[in-house]
Amino acid sequence: MRTDQLAPSAYEQDVVLTAPTIRCGSCVAKIERSLADMPGVARVRANLTLRRINLTLAQTDDALQNVLDELENIGHPGRLIDSADLSAEAKDDTEVALLKAVAVSGFGAMNVMLLSVAVWSGASDATRDSFHLISGIIALPIVIYAARFFFISAWGALRRAHMNMDVPIALAISLALALSVFETLRGGEEVFFDAAVTLTFFLLIGRYLDYRMRGKARSAMTGLQRLAVREAWEVTPEGALCVVAADAIYPGMVLRIPAGERTPVDLRITSGASDLDRSLVTGESAPVAVAVGDEVEAGALNLTGPMDAVALRPVEESFLAMSMRMLAGAEESRSTYVRIADRAAQLYAPLIHLIGFATFVGWLLATGDWQRAAFVAISVLIVTCPCALALAVPVAHVVASSRLMAEGVLIKDGSALERLATATRAVWDKTGTLTDGSPVLAESLDASPDNDAAATLAAHSAHPVARCIAAAHRAPALPVEELREHPGFGVEGRIDGRLARLGRPSWVAEIAGEMAEGDGPAFAFAGAQMQRFPLRETLRDGAAEAVTTLRDAGLPSEILSGDAAPAVARVAAQLEIEETRAGLTPQDKVARLQELSAQDERPLMVGDGLNDTAALATAHVSMSPASATEAGRAAADFVFLREGLDAVPLALTVARRTAATVRQNFGLAIAYNCIAVPLAIAGHVTPLIAAIAMSGSSIAVVANSLRLNRRRVAPATPRLREAAA
Repeated sequence: MRTDQLAPSAYEQDVVLTAPTIRCGSCVAKIERSLADMPGVARVRANLTLRRINLTLAQTDDALQNVLDELENIGHPGRLIDSADLSAEAKDDTEVALLKAVAVSGFGAMNVMLLSVAVWSGASDATRDSFHLISGIIALPIVIYAARFFFISAWGALRRAHMNMDVPIALAISLALALSVFETLRGGEEVFFDAAVTLTFFLLIGRYLDYRMRGKARSAMTGLQRLAVREAWEVTPEGALCVVAADAIYPGMVLRIPAGERTPVDLRITSGASDLDRSLVTGESAPVAVAVGDEVEAGALNLTGPMDAVALRPVEESFLAMSMRMLAGAEESRSTYVRIADRAAQLYAPLIHLIGFATFVGWLLATGDWQRAAFVAISVLIVTCPCALALAVPVAHVVASSRLMAEGVLIKDGSALERLATATRAVWDKTGTLTDGSPVLAESLDASPDNDAAATLAAHSAHPVARCIAAAHRAPALPVEELREHPGFGVEGRIDGRLARLGRPSWVAEIAGEMAEGDGPAFAFAGAQMQRFPLRETLRDGAAEAVTTLRDAGLPSEILSGDAAPAVARVAAQLEIEETRAGLTPQDKVARLQELSAQDERPLMVGDGLNDTAALATAHVSMSPASATEAGRAAADFVFLREGLDAVPLALTVARRTAATVRQNFGLAIAYNCIAVPLAIAGHVTPLIAAIAMSGSSIAVVANSLRLNRRRVAPATPRLREAAA
């Protein structure tokens, strides 16, 4: 069983912090290293794209405060936000501030460049010195203002004895300015004010574009955040209405949902009827009629009439909160590629300063010109940046997860994309997965003592087969004692003092006095004749196409089912699946998956029932429909919201494209450094060209990742498409 499926301790709590100073992979690595070994911290994951820190803390009084103090010490101050209301973060003004800085530095670059052109055209002596002085008067305040992002970040790291990606940038700009001021005061012929201002201008352009493109990658998350409700109307026992905060809603609270408002939590309607926009769940914008007894997910929009409903879950456990957690978790994986990028980010700071110093010493010894040596060293400091490498994986994962979210597929962990891309076999549960999960009895169910007792047991089970038996029998339920459900086997209890079982025939046969031929679930009183309930099933929409598409993609299918062999064989024949195993217990399914893994297969398990939970957790990668049990959804790596199974090949396609994109991103980042660094050390790259190249490499990686949003194979969820526009 994968370790990521282990349940957290009951004495732990999840918190989310916002940390706006997270800018690169080295920031992520530093935060996780600093917090991982702290007392009371069970789990920590820093999210580069969302600039958040997700923590699992022991429930101690000082654990959170200690974490906040440590973040302050390492230069990444954090602030607590409500994990159930991730839209509560304060508006980030960074984009506007960056745009202003770009405008100011661009204005300064134009003016200083005009003065430089005059010097290059032949101005000398006093005229040249005057132009140098005027350039300095323009450049110094502009660079101090516009490059403050780099200076503040670098100083914050250095005063805590740390390094980050802004230290070499700030050092390069400072050296260029200092060298220019020195030359101006001594009447030198060459200054670098134009290079310093233009360098700042292009660096800021790169950071601004990088920020915008990361914001595009975050658009699906912000779209979900806008669907979250902050307050709701509670109906008190006296019938009065009062406003209640969303995070104060508890299961059993009665709420009123007026027309035009969204549901704050998952609900069951108790009075009223209306039409809902459930496009977040179904992907369809057509209104869905709901009435008393229907369950509605958080985030649905009430279109027509007011409704009263009872809350089923608190806001942090709602469907919308689960969707946001799964989408955010796509970047927090620790896959093979992420570990490579993290290690590179950790080695970056000491290595680049060592290279820069060695370059300065080498050029100084070779030429004796310390100004030339400093100029080349500045270029080296700028051109060697790990941003592209640090962005290679997380941006691709968050764009892919946004794409899948728009198509109705949620991802629990970004590493699941990597595992899905390498899957070699599809393993399917039958009932509720390949079939629509709503079997019907092949024959009518007349009133009889056995039928009455079987329907009574069936009414106490959530299994689809049990529900169809209970629905087909209208007689009043009988009193039952010692009721107990056995996952994968059935339900048993005592009726009129007699032990009765309903479920798997082999299990029912343990108490039956006489066997019965046929297929379908069985029922028997202890020592009495067994009775069978033949069923009819219909395939889930897109099942045949999904199996065929996966087969063409190199993933043969097999069915692992707890149902009887004849029923499994009928479905397998319809889908042209040759490999089937019937009558399996949950342990049998786990054993088969372990057997496949021992044969170097990497199985993709698709299942929905309580009896599939262990198999979903054991498989190399797993998927579950939104109609699955809560335990099944929790164990799966992917949850698809569509009714059809076309989500499975879609996810495989996106996963394979994401894996290819990550490899391309690594290739771009490595190729850039292999070309740019030697050229800079050789003195063929000016600081200006270095700034353009460094920014360009990061933008190229982000732009390459954004290509994952192209060529949609199915209509996007309208609500998310609108949010991302």
